[in-house]
Amino acid sequence: MDILIIAIAPGIALGWYVYSKDRWNKEPSLLIFYAFLLGMIISFPAAFLEFVIESLNLIPLGKDLISTFIYALIGIALVEEGAKYLVIYKYLYPKEEFDEPFDGIVYSVMVGLGFATLENILYVSADGFITGVLRAFLAVPAHFIFALFMGYAFGLAKFSYHPEKYLIQALTYPIFWHGLYDFLILSHKAYLSILILPIVYGVGRWIWKKGQKLIILK
Repeated sequence: MDILIIAIAPGIALGWYVYSKDRWNKEPSLLIFYAFLLGMIISFPAAFLEFVIESLNLIPLGKDLISTFIYALIGIALVEEGAKYLVIYKYLYPKEEFDEPFDGIVYSVMVGLGFATLENILYVSADGFITGVLRAFLAVPAHFIFALFMGYAFGLAKFSYHPEKYLIQALTYPIFWHGLYDFLILSHKAYLSILILPIVYGVGRWIWKKGQKLIILK
């Protein structure tokens, strides 16, 4: 039970924090749950596609830092962020409840944290308590940050006369940051891995401040 709690708690806590900031016109709780559930569901096809890419060696990994970055960008980030993007764009972006810019962040965060939570449960169940603690401070906040980038762009796109630019950013920005994050891990280089913390907490703080400005854009 303790293992399950440490796997679930970070995603729930971050999701509740963002939901509490949606102060003008809160999204229906059922739709929030739906977005979180969508994130959990899409983790399965994303994991399968990643498994196929790795098993068939479609993108070589480990030859050098360049190939490692390409693998992280395409073999992981594009797959995972692409899956999140598709369900948000198809099932949440058109909703009439998506009626203010900050809602883009709310829905994207719920999808991203749903994805991260199920991923967390699987990792923590297999690897134990220490993995749960490490992921609580790194992997889950990282997915939160990727979702902030996506949601910020979706929020601007929804209420723009020319949404195409922002819809592209909603996919490309999280792919870049997700790819960079995984590259730093997969590089197995201490001088690169040390950059993970400033990226997660420095970049995260910056995009969250930008995202909060959407609250007043009604």
